Amino acid sequence: MSRRTDIRGRPGAPLEIVREVRDSGPPAALSPRAARREERTGRAGDGSGAPRPSREEELRAELRELTADLQRLKAEYDNYRKRVRRDRLAVREIAVANVLGRLLPVLDALAGAAEQGEVTGGFERVSQALQTELAALGLQRFGTVGDPFDPLVHEAVLCSRTAKAERSTCAAILRPGYRVGDHLLRPAQVAVAEPPAGP
Repeated sequence: MSRRTDIRGRPGAPLEIVREVRDSGPPAALSPRAARREERTGRAGDGSGAPRPSREEELRAELRELTADLQRLKAEYDNYRKRVRRDRLAVREIAVANVLGRLLPVLDALAGAAEQGEVTGGFERVSQALQTELAALGLQRFGTVGDPFDPLVHEAVLCSRTAKAERSTCAAILRPGYRVGDHLLRPAQVAVAEPPAGP
């Protein structure tokens, strides 16, 4: 019988002994799916003598299990895709809101120049084009005289009581407010008119 030699030149164990050791070693651990299949088919041997299911029943059970795994995987992927789409939209809205928020002083300067009658000719066309493009990005201006006062979107700078007011209303708009979708960029600064105090 020939013996292998290791790198040091010493003879190794005969091949037959190595094979016997390999064959007599502990059985390999079953995968979770194989273990479940053995439990389901009764191959583990419970000693009850119950009839084992046929090969076709085993395959049907495995098909049901694989189908359930596939459905779970598809549901997880659909949820991931929706979450990515929602996150992309949120990032886009935040980026647009940040840019438009930096342009509000420019709009205030244009509004002040228009009140002084200085927005004329080509400068007026530039102003109109700018406002059109900003509106296309979702910028909305709000704040009108007579609007009910809402502390969530209005900032009260002045307050006066008058018998003409039945409730708190915006008597004057000192600086308009702006929003983009659900994002409030800036509250409107207003003068509030309130009804007289009760007796």
